Amino acid sequence: MTETQKTAVIFGVANKRSIAWAIAQKLQQAGWRLAITYQNERLAQEAKGLIEDLPGAKGFMCDVSHDDQIAKLFEELKAKYGTLQGVVHSVAFAPAAELSGEFLNTTREGFRIAHDVSVYSLIAVARAAAPLITQGGGIVTMTYYGAEKVVPKYNVMGVAKAALEASVRYLASDLGAQNIRVNAISAGPIKTLAARGISGLGEMLKSHAERAPLKRNVDPGEVGATAAFLLSEAGSGITGETIYVDCGYNIMGF
Repeated sequence: MTETQKTAVIFGVANKRSIAWAIAQKLQQAGWRLAITYQNERLAQEAKGLIEDLPGAKGFMCDVSHDDQIAKLFEELKAKYGTLQGVVHSVAFAPAAELSGEFLNTTREGFRIAHDVSVYSLIAVARAAAPLITQGGGIVTMTYYGAEKVVPKYNVMGVAKAALEASVRYLASDLGAQNIRVNAISAGPIKTLAARGISGLGEMLKSHAERAPLKRNVDPGEVGATAAFLLSEAGSGITGETIYVDCGYNIMGF
């Protein structure tokens, strides 16, 4: 590692259409050394193919819904890298049945799963990462406009994203004294593997492109570039924020 090279761990690289993949590419281009996590052995092979396309990147298995796996991962990261300067949390999940019909019919278990995987995992990962971020750094997570306005069919994920954005602010307050910044990027709808589970995705994309000031949908690379900015020295004064990368959609009333 060069004297100025930084290391980041990235959660959520599922395939080449995932936002986390776009972020990984931008960070790699900016000279970062990357640790890429995959959820389980079943996904290891696909992850290996992605990691091979990122020179110098290494793969690690970690299911963020298990505290013991998070602890093991950060022990491995400490042994291999010593310190970290960046964390990318691009993880969200709710059972498919919760992403259709009415929010009123959200089940107790569906609510629990959505918040455990999509929200609590950020807290758990931040807590485990903080001791390794010894010289300051950044944590970035992914949110969506459904956190603050009703998006039909987004349902419990909208409530989970609202909790995620609140968690970003509380974590930013807790970790600021250690010079660790915590921010969220609110991206416009993107055809990712996770987004395909939302029954109204096609309508979301069409409406977004029609109403956004830039008259188009956002590109994953634009989200990746924003994450790279937030984790760089250029973003050193930004923490606790939700940064919109949505072609301006969120500013419009109608």
